[in-house]
Amino acid sequence: MIKNKMNIVVVTALCAVTFNACVPALKVRDRELNLPETFVENQTDSLELNQLDRSQFFKDEHLISLINTALEHNQELQMVLQQVAIAKNKVQFKKGEYLPFIFLNAGAEREKVGELTRNGAVEKNLPIEEGIEFPEPLSNYNLSVSAFWELDIWKKLRNEKKAALMEYLASQEGRNFSITQLVSEVSSLYYELVALDNQLMLIDQNLKLQERALEMVKLQKSAARVSELAVKRFEAELYKNKSHRLELVQETISVENELNFLLGRTPQTIERSSIDFIDQPITPLSMGVPSQLIQNRPDIKQAELELKAAKLDVKAARANFYPSLGLKARIGVESYDRQKLNQLPESLLHAVIGDLVAPLINRNAIKSMYKDANNRQLIALVEYEKTLLEAYIEVQTQHSKLDNLHTEFELRTKQVVAMNESIKLSTDLFQSTRIEYLEVLLAQREALEAKLELVETKKSQFISTVQMYRYLGGGWQ
Repeated sequence: MIKNKMNIVVVTALCAVTFNACVPALKVRDRELNLPETFVENQTDSLELNQLDRSQFFKDEHLISLINTALEHNQELQMVLQQVAIAKNKVQFKKGEYLPFIFLNAGAEREKVGELTRNGAVEKNLPIEEGIEFPEPLSNYNLSVSAFWELDIWKKLRNEKKAALMEYLASQEGRNFSITQLVSEVSSLYYELVALDNQLMLIDQNLKLQERALEMVKLQKSAARVSELAVKRFEAELYKNKSHRLELVQETISVENELNFLLGRTPQTIERSSIDFIDQPITPLSMGVPSQLIQNRPDIKQAELELKAAKLDVKAARANFYPSLGLKARIGVESYDRQKLNQLPESLLHAVIGDLVAPLINRNAIKSMYKDANNRQLIALVEYEKTLLEAYIEVQTQHSKLDNLHTEFELRTKQVVAMNESIKLSTDLFQSTRIEYLEVLLAQREALEAKLELVETKKSQFISTVQMYRYLGGGWQ
């Protein structure tokens, strides 16, 4: 018995050596992209993880409520969650393949064979029991338990199970990445809505100012101090801003509907805080170092896990070149008469089979599968490097943008202050007939444009900060 086992081991080892020599050798390069230690020269700040927590980063209660609604009802996110569940089911499936398969078998049959056949001739002349001929037709009943177990001697099934686990973990990171994107989109649309509200308020304030200016010009015309041309120019400017107001109203409706879609609900009014938008503080956010980026960003962790899964798939595909060893076993009872199924040991049946199977003819298909797995591994490696590079560039670019927006906001604030003073001065000078009406129109127009641009800059600051928050891996915590 021991000698037979040794023979099996020796034969298996020889087969493994033989087939291993026939496995095509494929070279896989290592990761070539290494990120710098910092994003900018002389960087000293470090990202604190609590900064990435949604409850710490977002302060607006209305925005927090909208984000929570989106996380609960957004259809795209719901589909991503189902993909995570599918990946989890695959892990259970692969785990089950690694374990023995056990089956319960029960059967009944009746058979009538021809008397002129070999089986028929045997049954005709051979009694089934002493003094009892074969029944015609012959019945057969069986009840048994069978098992099959593929011995994972080359770790193929274990590697497939690990690969499925990596894919499941990657799907979880993919879910987190979807959450960060959703939080970013909801926040950006919210700040866009608030900015539109403020622009509408500025337009309304300017319309009141222009209506008073128009009345003043009409009085000047009645006193023969200006011509009808001045009145018409002021009227045209008033109509222009009323038209612009309608554009802003329609844009507000469009943004509201887009935001409602992300929230998974029908169009309705979005509650928001639009007062003192210009004076609202922006949450400061450190950008940390690239090593923290790799730890925090879900898309980087997802790409890394998918690369690990791809490497395990290559190992599993390579194992297809080697012989597989399977064990089959069966035990139960079988009889032509149901009443005799419990008659032991006469009705007892049992079997143990060992199969050693090695591919010989169809090796081209196995080679193709192995090469495909290797190619997918290379794709996963390039995707990982691409994700790393993209993340680094996004953070560095956004850092520069935030710095420039901060300076731009300060300059535009000074511009608005100067333009407000110019309106007052131009109006006083026009009333004293020291300047033409065109100077008043130009001052009003430029002041309105400066205020609208200031709101746009503030909106860009908020949205860029949210983008930086997403680029650093925040939003899913």
